[in-house]
Amino acid sequence: MTTPPPLLVTVDVGGTLGTADGPGLAMRLTEASPLAPAKARAIMRAGLHTQPELTDSVVAEVCEALEVPPDAFPRDLPPAPFRLFPGTAEALRRISAVASVVTLSNVTCVDADTEGLRELLSGWVSDFFPSCRIAHTKPDPRAFHAVIDHLGASPSRVIHVGDDWTCDIVGAVESGIKAIWISRGRQVPDERLIVDHGVLVATDLAAAATHIEHFAARSVA
Repeated sequence: MTTPPPLLVTVDVGGTLGTADGPGLAMRLTEASPLAPAKARAIMRAGLHTQPELTDSVVAEVCEALEVPPDAFPRDLPPAPFRLFPGTAEALRRISAVASVVTLSNVTCVDADTEGLRELLSGWVSDFFPSCRIAHTKPDPRAFHAVIDHLGASPSRVIHVGDDWTCDIVGAVESGIKAIWISRGRQVPDERLIVDHGVLVATDLAAAATHIEHFAARSVA
C-alpha cells in the first residue's frame, strides 16, 4: 500500500489560537484612521502587514493611505503579550500527533512576536509564517502557497484552520486547499463554500482537531 504524503496543517494565530492582551499597531492605526475599519484593515494588509521592517517611507505611505498624521503613528511599540485560549495547547497536541503544524498569520513586523509564540507553542508547532516574513497576506493565495512551497508540501494534503471567513476560509478555498472555519458559534457567512468546497465548521480548535484526526485516519485507511 502506498503511504500518502505527510499532512500539513496551517493555523491562524489571533482569534484562532488566542488573543493579544492589549491593542497592537494595526488596532491602534485602525482607531486613529477616519476610514471605515474594514477599509483601514484592507489598506494595512496590502501595505503594512507585508513589510519586514518599518522604514520612514513605509510609515509615510501607510499614514497617507489611512489619512493619519505621521506624528500619530505609534513608534517603538512593543508587541502585546499573547494569551492562548483555554484548550489550545491540548488541541495543538492532538493535531501535531497526526500532522505537521505551522502558523500562517496576517501581522505587522511590530506585532509579530515570533519568539514569544515559539516559547508558547514549540512543543507542537514547527515553524511560523507571519505575513511580514512571507511578504503576502491572506486571503491572497500567494500567502498560502508561499508556505506550501517553502515546506515542499502537497496542496491536496494541506488543511488551513482559521476564524476569519474571508482571510482564512475564502483564501484557503481559492488556494485549492482544505479549510476548517473556527465559528465560535457564529453563523456561516456563505453556505455555498460549505457545499461546493467541503469547508468544515468547528466551534473551537478542539473541534477542529477532531476533524483533522478523522481526515488523517481516513487517508491511511
